[in-house]
Amino acid sequence: MNMHATTLDRIAEQAPTMTEAQRNWRIAAIALLSIRVIQGFIYWGGGSRRFIYAPSKLDPSAQSWMANKFQTAMPGALLGTDHLISFMLTHFYLLYAGVILFSAAELIVGAMLMTGLLTRLAALFSMGFSVLLMLMFGWQGATCIDEWTMAACNLAMGASLLLAGSGAYSLDNVLLQRNPALAGKRWFRWASGSLPLPQTDGGFRTLALAVLAFVVIFDVGTYNYYRGSVVTPFHSGPVSPTKHHLALSRAELLPDGGVRFHVYLDAGTPEAAAHVVAADLLNSEKHSVADWNAAQLSELPKTDFANDYAYNKFEPGPFGIRAKMGAAATVTLPVPASGTIAGARYVQLTDVDGQTFSATLGSNP
Repeated sequence: MNMHATTLDRIAEQAPTMTEAQRNWRIAAIALLSIRVIQGFIYWGGGSRRFIYAPSKLDPSAQSWMANKFQTAMPGALLGTDHLISFMLTHFYLLYAGVILFSAAELIVGAMLMTGLLTRLAALFSMGFSVLLMLMFGWQGATCIDEWTMAACNLAMGASLLLAGSGAYSLDNVLLQRNPALAGKRWFRWASGSLPLPQTDGGFRTLALAVLAFVVIFDVGTYNYYRGSVVTPFHSGPVSPTKHHLALSRAELLPDGGVRFHVYLDAGTPEAAAHVVAADLLNSEKHSVADWNAAQLSELPKTDFANDYAYNKFEPGPFGIRAKMGAAATVTLPVPASGTIAGARYVQLTDVDGQTFSATLGSNP
């Protein structure tokens, strides 16, 4: 179908002489308006919140600084994005530049979709955002996988706009009307949305089916990985989004009788902090030989916490040790006031829900 420089508005004026294919293209373009506008608003809203309505999200000194949000995603992030997040969290200038650039890209792409400017190019970028966000945050959600659901829908919406374009009420139409020669430019046909893609019917069908296959495999595949319910029974996911978990490693007794270990909050909800209310040294029979209660843990100096990252941290809290999702630190406990370190083989932490987490001590006097 060759529509040349005829925009949908002009087609409307020529409705009596439109071919059936032209009429169908116009109807489809108008039908997709709500998808294009809302898809654009979702991304524009993400960028505008940070730049306009909640600039504290871009303030490294604020509690709502975006780095804290990225760190919460690290435990369950897929395909190496956890290592990418960790690297960025330890390189501030790269992190800050990344947050600014990503926020600006969301703002710009969202505005392009809402106004219909280079619609297919903007839709392709939005698909990239959806894939990245699903890999990073898709595992989160206290009652369901909320982050996955939003990203999965956005990926499908972006794919639809990539194939169909903007067509109706768009700046792409304005550009085409002012410069009809753009209709003959392949880059414009691929990047904008006023005209069908420069392909045969068979070529377009092949492209559309390939895009469908990617969206279905990626969406359904990640859903099955996070929750099952496709080819396996339902499960809570490799990383629980609701139940806190502490991974202890590199535990050792110090020459002065203290204990040092590394701990990582690698599961749970970012909506609530984890609280460690007791620590124990256990013998080979897993019986406590020394302990630190909640009050003692609350009084630990902050210097006893060597946090891996400058954002979500392990630190003394009102009920013992407090940690936010993704926090990782090397913790030093002083010589226990009760009991003895003689015969100690394990260090164990107990959280406010009664869960226990332990590690074998690497050395023993």
